[in-house]
Amino acid sequence: MYLTTRNGPPVTEKPVTGGKLPSTVFALGAVSLLTDVSAEMITAFLPVYLLYTLQLGYVQFGLLDGLYNGATAMLRLLGGFVSDRLRRPKLVAMAGYGASALAKLAFPLAGASGAGIGGVLAFDRAGKGLRTAPRDALITLATPPGRLGRAFGVHRAMDTFGALLGPLVTFWILAELGTGASPVFAVSFCFAVLGCIVLATFVREHVPPSPKPARSPVSWRACAGLLRDRRVRRITLAAGLLGLVTISDAFVFVVLQKTSGVPLELLPLLPLGTALVFLTAAVPMGLAADRFGRWPVFFAGHVVLLGVYAVLLVPGGGFPVAIAALLGHGLFYAATDGVLMACAGPLVPEPLRASGLAVVQTGQAVARLLSSVGFGFLLAAMSMRAAVLLVLAAFVLALAGAALLLRRRRPDALAA
Repeated sequence: MYLTTRNGPPVTEKPVTGGKLPSTVFALGAVSLLTDVSAEMITAFLPVYLLYTLQLGYVQFGLLDGLYNGATAMLRLLGGFVSDRLRRPKLVAMAGYGASALAKLAFPLAGASGAGIGGVLAFDRAGKGLRTAPRDALITLATPPGRLGRAFGVHRAMDTFGALLGPLVTFWILAELGTGASPVFAVSFCFAVLGCIVLATFVREHVPPSPKPARSPVSWRACAGLLRDRRVRRITLAAGLLGLVTISDAFVFVVLQKTSGVPLELLPLLPLGTALVFLTAAVPMGLAADRFGRWPVFFAGHVVLLGVYAVLLVPGGGFPVAIAALLGHGLFYAATDGVLMACAGPLVPEPLRASGLAVVQTGQAVARLLSSVGFGFLLAAMSMRAAVLLVLAAFVLALAGAALLLRRRRPDALAA
């Protein structure tokens, strides 16, 4: 594979794809597992709570869902920048995980207020935004480039196992203790705190190989300058373009429940289907990305998502259609979630690693925020089938655009 720096020509290195993964990957995976148990205990119920209990409209739901997905955008940039500037990615990640833990204590204070819930969600997601780029930078800095696909596959699999357990823990609490929300929030907070303890205890801070220079190479201008690199710019644009036509998970599950006709009571359990497939396929997809190229696997994942949207158009399909959709949805995440970071990481020089990953993540997060809000307006203005058909057509155009953006890439630029 070839690694480049912004100040020098490409350097050829022999691919290193075998061997063990560093302990940092597993420690960060454990942190994400515990944190996702905490987060998914609450978020799996949001569609039912907001749409059916509080009777919010699709536009309001889209705004809250967009806030949930997009509130991380700007703080991802801030988290990446501060991490690179201080050269302390673990410290910044710790602040983000801590903020999300505190948010769990604020949910009971919001009550049934839509604005209050939105504010707590924003604070919770702000913590996620702050921690994501430093965490991914810690993985890329600790892992040989040839193993990045597998490393992110393992990390995302552990993360998804937590997402799988979260709703189950909530159902168990409600079944044993009744429908009161306080035990759910208390247990969710405890899992979040455990994640912080594991991070503080078992994850080592990255130590740069050279002493801190008198004048840091990290600045907002240097971060913005990353987009002058054609490969970083193109992959950011491609990820953003595809993010614009990616329907949020909450809307996918709502539309799937309505079109397939599965009982409403199963709506909170639909994310478990996606998470189970994601958990199973994350590592194989990471290995495939290391072997066959990360961008091709990332692109193929979106082709699978296009198939999921086509399945959403099948009315009254019942459980077979729901299972097919969840299978494709999980494969989409396995082929894209960690693979995008494995693809972008080697393109960014080490001193700006967290900032560079944050730039790519922010482009995608902003696009998905706009997508959630836009899809809410579409559902309010037309039938569900017409809205999905419109997104389906736009998705085909976005895939064509993304393919054109990276059509002239060199084999060394994005594939390995």
